[in-house]
Order: sequence, then structure tokens, then C-alpha cells
Amino acid sequence: MPAWSEYKQAAQERGSLALELYAVVSTPAKSPEALKENLPAHLAYQAEQEQQGRLVMAGPLSDLSGELMEGVGMIVYRAESLEAATALAEGDPMHKTGTRTFTIRRWLVNEGSFQLDIKLSAQSIRL
Repeated sequence: MPAWSEYKQAAQERGSLALELYAVVSTPAKSPEALKENLPAHLAYQAEQEQQGRLVMAGPLSDLSGELMEGVGMIVYRAESLEAATALAEGDPMHKTGTRTFTIRRWLVNEGSFQLDIKLSAQSIRL
């Protein structure tokens, strides 16, 4: 298994952008009431991270059937290192209070595209 830096270098040599992001999977650890209590602070924290350019995307994940929402969420951060991304995740009020726990992984984005369609006069945005 190649080391992270070797894998990233090989991807770049093949012409990939090799965008390094950090994927956080956040899982409920306390009651739904505790989740609701911490939700406003969590959302404010996420908005701040977005404003600072550190939050790429975030939202809930379904169960394996794709039909039910179990409270598990995913957050994708842009950070200088795994340690910096971990600090961002630890700073989330949900994690700080123990309301949710998390795991974090580096994500090397090699393929894909992102398209954005903004129509100002129609006040619409389409991804």
C-alpha cells in the first residue's frame, strides 16, 4: 500500500488535480432532544466555516436502503492538514458537547466535475 504522499504525487503525475479534502462522518451519541438543543450552535458553526472557505459540503446521509434518515451526517472540509481538519471537526458544537461522535478521513479527489448554473434574474441556482 503506498503512503498518502506517494499516492497523491502519482495522481498528480497522471494529470489529476489531486484535490485533498477531509471527509467527516458524524454519528449521534446522545438523545434526539440533545441534538435539537445543539442544532442552532452547530448550524452557526457550519455557516462560519462556509464563510471562511473551510466547509465544502455538509448534510445528512440515508441508511443503506436509501429510504430512511438515521441521523448520520457527512461534512467535507478544506484544510491544510488532517490535524487542521480534525480541529475543525472537534470545534463543531455537536462534537464538542459529545452530542455526536465523528470519524475523519483524507479524501483525494481525482475524478469528477462540478457544474453550477446561476440565473440572477430568475433567482435560481442549479447544481
